Amino acid sequence: MEHSGKQQMKILVVGQGGREHALVWKLAQCEGVEKVFCAPGNAGTDIDGENVNIASDDIGRLMSFAKHNEIDLTVVGPEAPLVLGIVDEFKAQGLKIFGPSKAAAQLEGSKAFSKNLMKKAGVPTAAFDTFTRLEEAEVYIDNLMEDGVVVKADGLAAGKGVHVCSTKEEAKAAAASMLTNDAYGAAGRKIIVEECLEGEEVSILAIVDGDTIIPLDTSQDHKRALDNDEGPNTGGMGAYSPATSVDAETMDTIIRDILVPTIHTMKVEGTPFSGVLYAGLMLTRQGPRVLEYNVRFGDPEAQPVLMRLDSDLAQILSLAASGRLDELEELKWDPRPAVCVVMASAGYPGSYEKGRVIDGLEDAGQLADSKVFHAGTVAKDMQVLNAGGRVLGVTAMGESIPDAKQRAYTAVSKITWDGAWNRTDISDKA
Repeated sequence: MEHSGKQQMKILVVGQGGREHALVWKLAQCEGVEKVFCAPGNAGTDIDGENVNIASDDIGRLMSFAKHNEIDLTVVGPEAPLVLGIVDEFKAQGLKIFGPSKAAAQLEGSKAFSKNLMKKAGVPTAAFDTFTRLEEAEVYIDNLMEDGVVVKADGLAAGKGVHVCSTKEEAKAAAASMLTNDAYGAAGRKIIVEECLEGEEVSILAIVDGDTIIPLDTSQDHKRALDNDEGPNTGGMGAYSPATSVDAETMDTIIRDILVPTIHTMKVEGTPFSGVLYAGLMLTRQGPRVLEYNVRFGDPEAQPVLMRLDSDLAQILSLAASGRLDELEELKWDPRPAVCVVMASAGYPGSYEKGRVIDGLEDAGQLADSKVFHAGTVAKDMQVLNAGGRVLGVTAMGESIPDAKQRAYTAVSKITWDGAWNRTDISDKA
């Protein structure tokens, strides 16, 4: 199938993390793609594409860059510009962009909006209520049957606004930290309190154009900082794809009971959804339940999922942005699994030091079936330095999950910087 319009596409990827590097890398390999820019990008995106020094939330400058450089398609990586309304502004200028509108991005931007939409759609999720006053939240916590309670900030808190509490005292303290001590600023002035679901977590990503839903292959993220899922929550310490816990029957259930009613209800409510719908699910004994929705590719899930995708990503995203996903042929996948291990800076997810020189990237990059995706990196004086908490997403494919894991960790072992650390058990759940 031909790409619409001219043969040589120019694409702009917005963002600077590991997900964006995976997008740039994959899009640059697509037929008919002449150039991929990344704004602001990192040391890795500048190798596989070309960095543009514009912040991901500077919508005005991004728009003039897209116009001036005749960008055929803009792909938005992170949630913040989506919640700010970058898609609406680009579309108003006649620019093609992949992602949800400001109204639809509330699925991630407001946990209360998201939970209320699930209720309207009849989508299975944890029992919950929303609060702006601590006293009322405390009464609700006391009345919950079980001790396990989850307290969430309503707004965007960079992946850190979710507290999984084992006791009611802990839950009340989490609620107080947000509602009275302003732990997450405006994002935590409204909170969601919900029952804690037990089971296996899995991430389902689907490409949507308002009507048509194309699920991608499954993946599983590892949110806790330390081995055996201990330690604080992070933005994700690694992922693998496919998730062995999701069989064909479970996937059918997820599509029928979760994805379809959500997209249908978004349309009925006047906020049609186009972009990536990311469903964070818990596979409970009662069946799949939605933990949260995100409105973009997951990070680090995008890395192993996109590594396995054999179809033309530029074509998929271009059709989705034009509302023409129904023209897409069935997606092709590499049957081999992929494992991504995140290497982080000392101190993450708390405060960490930046500017350490990273060694061994070239050695790791020469290993077969593997790719070092950059996240928090910057290039300076011919060297690559760490510039974020999650620094690299070292990803490899193998004949089996243990084989992919071994290849990924072999690559990890070649990379060093002062304070580098990582989990050693990514994909063991499989």
